[in-house]
Formats: sequence, structure tokens, C-alpha cells
Amino acid sequence: MDGLEYHSAPALRRPFLVCAFEGWSDAGDAATSAVSYLKEQWKTEPLASVDPELFYDFQAHRPLVRMNEAGIREMVWPSTDFGFATLPGVERDAVVVSGIEPSMRWPTFTKMILDVAHTTGVELVVGLGALLAGRPHTRPVRILGTGTTPDLCARYDLQPPRYEGPTGVLGAIADGCRLTDLDALTLWGFVPHYLQGGPFPASSLALLRRLGGIVGLNINLDDLEDRARAHEERISEAVSSDPQISATVEELERQADAEDLTDVPSGDELVAEVERFLRDQRGDR
Repeated sequence: MDGLEYHSAPALRRPFLVCAFEGWSDAGDAATSAVSYLKEQWKTEPLASVDPELFYDFQAHRPLVRMNEAGIREMVWPSTDFGFATLPGVERDAVVVSGIEPSMRWPTFTKMILDVAHTTGVELVVGLGALLAGRPHTRPVRILGTGTTPDLCARYDLQPPRYEGPTGVLGAIADGCRLTDLDALTLWGFVPHYLQGGPFPASSLALLRRLGGIVGLNINLDDLEDRARAHEERISEAVSSDPQISATVEELERQADAEDLTDVPSGDELVAEVERFLRDQRGDR
């Protein structure tokens, strides 16, 4: 496809594709940090890339300048990159996609994702996302998932999608998969809304644990577990020194405990959290 450049042509074994994008669906950088962790752990190799000029508003996502090893300043453009990894000990491989949610031409962008998926023989697409939610950092991170069809949801014990409203590029990709009969799931991790200005590795960790269960992999998460533990300690220390935030966390803990006891259906909860997130984005109350 025009605008899509392949850098290699690997023969992959029953591959799955996992993707995440900076922007609307990446609260606390949880989803893109999860994919970055996979790229480090699996030592992915370049597979393909897209022409950034087709998809990004460079005033919204400005290119960066950096000094290379030769001491020469060079441009780094916003982009979406595809990597692949041969996974030891299992009979399947991975395609990993990371980048920034495109500013325009989502249908064309989706076709490029699907082109890579079909070219490499991908059997399952898993999108990772994260939303701000009224869930405290002191309680386990909830991961909610949806599939593109009721049968797919039943196979992976997920809730059928019930949300209606604005969506991100993950929604466009999932719908493109549905239209081409490619299995696709989307996993969402929650990030406490009072931590919206910083990272939240606990959500990245929860996303990757759920991903591992879905694709049948034992992902080495030791480093990420250490990061999440250290980050939680720093958060707790900061919260304890601020009476107002501490009171907010205590109230969220009571709400979370009540929800856990009543076992709120995950489909209803996802709809409620997405709608609350969108209201906050618009400044509605």
C-alpha cells in the first residue's frame, strides 16, 4: 500500500498482533508503556512503518530534534511502527504495533494495520487501551475487555460490547477487523483519575497479565512488577501528605469495595467509565 513500507518479510508461526497508541485511549501512558515493555522483553525487529505525513498534524504532534551518535542533529517524526518477535518456548509469534493515534485518515490507517495483519498471517488482534476512572490505586486494577462478536466474547470470557458513542482509533481497527473476519479484542485498564498527569505502571502490568492469559503466554513481568510496586509506594507517600487527596482516595476505596461486593457487570461499568471520561474531556458536569 502507498504510505506503508515493509522492512522485512518474516515467516511467522500463528502470530497475534498487539497494538497501542498514544492519545485518547492511553491514560497514564499505561497502554503504550505495556507495548514498550513487550518490545524490550521480546527484542522485536523492524517489520514495517507508515508515512507520518499521511496521518499526523505536525502542529498537534510536533517532530523532535535530537543529536545522533555522530553529534549531528536529526529529525524524529511522529509515526507508527510495526515490529515482530519470535517467541521462545511457544509455537506462536507476535507482531507489535506502537505509535500515536493518527490525526486524520483513520480508514486508510486501519487498512494499513489490516494489511500488515493479513500479510503476516495474524490470527488475533488485541488492542490495549486505558481510561481514567474512579478507582483508587490501592485496589487491584480492573481490566475490562470486549470482542467484535458475541461468539468471540464468549470464547475469551469477555462482555459483548454495549457502549455507543465517540471512539478512538482502537475502535476503528476493531471494526475493520470485524469487516474482514479477523478476530479482534480490546482490553481496557483503569487509571485513577487523580493520577492523570503521570504514568501508572500497575495498569500496564494488569493489561499484560490479561494479554498473556488470552494468547497463552507466560510473559516475564518481573521488571514491570518492581516498577509498579515502587510507583505505588511513591503514590501512597504523596497521598498521605495531602489531606484532600487522602480523603478522595478513602471515598474511592469505599466505592470500590462496594462495587466488588456487588459484582457490577463489567459491560455496564465500562459504559459508565467511558461516559464519565468523555464528560470530563468536554468539561461537562
